[in-house]
Amino acid sequence: MSDVPKTSFTIEHVSSDTKGRYLVKLNGATAEMTYSKAGDSMIIIDSTEVPDAMRGQKVGVALVAKAVEDVRLSGKKIMPLCPFAKAQFARHSEWRDVLM
Repeated sequence: MSDVPKTSFTIEHVSSDTKGRYLVKLNGATAEMTYSKAGDSMIIIDSTEVPDAMRGQKVGVALVAKAVEDVRLSGKKIMPLCPFAKAQFARHSEWRDVLM
């Protein structure tokens, strides 16, 4: 059973040729998960930062879940180097299909 939250906030995705990030902005604070593109078939999650003001709202897991959703649609894979993202993949066996 998944504990990925149904979010009441908007996740924004910004991408360039080599990098990307997912953002949540709430009450003047910004949470962010960044990644690097490794060729056309994989992204590497580098970092997840959630401000103290957003802790306990499952913002971090929602950012990783959105990346998983997007990667599934594009047929890519994820390598989670970020300790937080790596821990989330360990908790969510339903995401193993996108692991590199």
